[in-house]
Amino acid sequence: MDVSEAIKNRRSVRAYKPEPVPEEKLRKVLEAARLAPSAHNAQERKFIVVRDEEIRKKLAEAAGQGFVGEAPVVIVAVSLNPEDIMSSGVPAFAVDLAIAVDHMTLQAVEEGLGTCWIGAFSQEKVKEILKVPAQYKVVALLPLGFPADKPALKSRKSFEEIICFEE
Repeated sequence: MDVSEAIKNRRSVRAYKPEPVPEEKLRKVLEAARLAPSAHNAQERKFIVVRDEEIRKKLAEAAGQGFVGEAPVVIVAVSLNPEDIMSSGVPAFAVDLAIAVDHMTLQAVEEGLGTCWIGAFSQEKVKEILKVPAQYKVVALLPLGFPADKPALKSRKSFEEIICFEE
């Protein structure tokens, strides 16, 4: 599968088969995150892999989205330096982890797996569940597993609506 095909096939999966994710597939998804670029190549991030069913259920409660706990794996993206602001005024951690999580979502498609980027959750509850130090910031939860269904493609604005040239 080429990158264009992975981009076109990626969906937000909210229903997962109970079968475990093979270690080789999981490692490829995690390797995609490891290889992602970061501001100044600082790589100030960690990814917590959660397979334990009870912990996954607690994360689902913290997100208010039960399907999160149904995925056999939840990858939690954590910034180790949420105070770093790039010269543009944009927080580096938000960009760095967005790139890494997107790399994982696309690699997951290649592996026949589904994901759903979760940005709505209780920061405090997730930190408590996973024992994340107070100075760090949890940026995203990424349920991962074999899709139980194939969600339809959501509509996208036309090229002309979102692309401008020169100004």
